[in-house]
Amino acid sequence: MAKDYYGILGVSREADDGEIKRAYRKLARELHPDVNPDAETQARFQDVKSAYEVLTDPQKRRIVDLGGDPLETRGGGGGGAGGFSAAGFGGLGDIMDAFFGAAGATGGRGPRSRVQPGEDALIRIDLTLEECATGVARDLTVDTAVLCEKCHGGGAEPGTRTETCDTCDGRGEIQNVQRSFIGQVVTARACPVCRGTGEIIPSPCTQCSGDGRVRSRRTVTVQVPAGVGDGMRIRMASQGEVGPGGGPAGDLYIEVSEERHEYFTRDGVDLHCHVSLPMTAAALGTTLPQRTLEGDEELTIEPGTQPNTTHTLRGRGMPRLRSTGRTDGRGDLLVHLDVQVPDRLDARQTELLRELAELRGEERPDLAAHRNGLFGRRRQGGRAR
Repeated sequence: MAKDYYGILGVSREADDGEIKRAYRKLARELHPDVNPDAETQARFQDVKSAYEVLTDPQKRRIVDLGGDPLETRGGGGGGAGGFSAAGFGGLGDIMDAFFGAAGATGGRGPRSRVQPGEDALIRIDLTLEECATGVARDLTVDTAVLCEKCHGGGAEPGTRTETCDTCDGRGEIQNVQRSFIGQVVTARACPVCRGTGEIIPSPCTQCSGDGRVRSRRTVTVQVPAGVGDGMRIRMASQGEVGPGGGPAGDLYIEVSEERHEYFTRDGVDLHCHVSLPMTAAALGTTLPQRTLEGDEELTIEPGTQPNTTHTLRGRGMPRLRSTGRTDGRGDLLVHLDVQVPDRLDARQTELLRELAELRGEERPDLAAHRNGLFGRRRQGGRAR
């Protein structure tokens, strides 16, 4: 039975890559070997890793959504039956296939359906930080296989139909019988005429050449939600490649490429920026306009502000995906103040600074005031001993 990879991570089947990644990180922290070294927890940790691997791979996730398990190996573990698995056989079914043909093992595989699921498609879009913050609707040009409008996926010219393959009599395979020292050996291979489908198309559709699909360039509109980030993917169900024979279309994934901003640096849902502040403004205090995603706000600088001080503007960062719009649904804006010391002074400025230093008694800094620091304590401790 296929594993419930969505259930292992605790996410819904409609979860996007961001939700899957957050769920994985949370579980990985809880189940990591450094935190929970017991065997049962480690087995669950491996299941979580496997689920994350599967659900972040579009092809493997497609198999899961169709009811399969992309990590299952055919046949099973088989060392007990004389080691046949190690010799290259997947299990008892493969051994029966090799000696007695497919019919002897399973009662016949039967013809393969011409209708096959389509592949997923992937395109990338470039978004600015502002577009990632507010969300945006984009019209995208997609070049994929679509259903043939002339034959509607059937592959035959209108007014005609498919026929049973005379070579394999509709079985989709051809069997060869050979005699050997153990008796008759039956081998089977896909019919080269019908390619395993058991039917042929005498009059293929002139538009799709019998494939049931054609290449077409079309426009799709994607709704990018607020809060997306670089590398995230948006899934559009059934907007990918139509399968052979007009099979169900795969999914279309839109991967976000976030452009670098000239002022803000993004860290998850938080934003960072640096503001250069003159030494006098840091000492005396001031107010200045601070840029945010919504416009300028007044930022108050307290007197005596020290270098490397950080002001946090709550709720002025990026929105969290699927947030309710409240302040706690957004990150913060962290403003880092870089106090600038002048490197060139004219005569009057030099005179004023010297006067200030004299008033503060700082013409000659007293290094003895720092004796209570780390090295001073070490020296004092040495004398005490």
